[in-house]
Amino acid sequence: MKTLKQAGIGETATVVKLHGQGALKRRIMDMGITKGVEIYVRKVAPLGDPIEVTVRGYELSIRKDEAENIEVA
Repeated sequence: MKTLKQAGIGETATVVKLHGQGALKRRIMDMGITKGVEIYVRKVAPLGDPIEVTVRGYELSIRKDEAENIEVA
């Protein structure tokens, strides 16, 4: 299982499954990250948190703990 946190800079990944419960999962879905969507990893901060990605044509910064709950292929 590969997560978005493990994806490298410049890599495009497709969401396979969202993990997590309740409010965390809802927050991820509200950001437009759903099963089947493509995510392009633009940048990673020097200490690894946050991760800047492009989803559905807009730029988004997500935390490492959120990225760990996004399974990608």
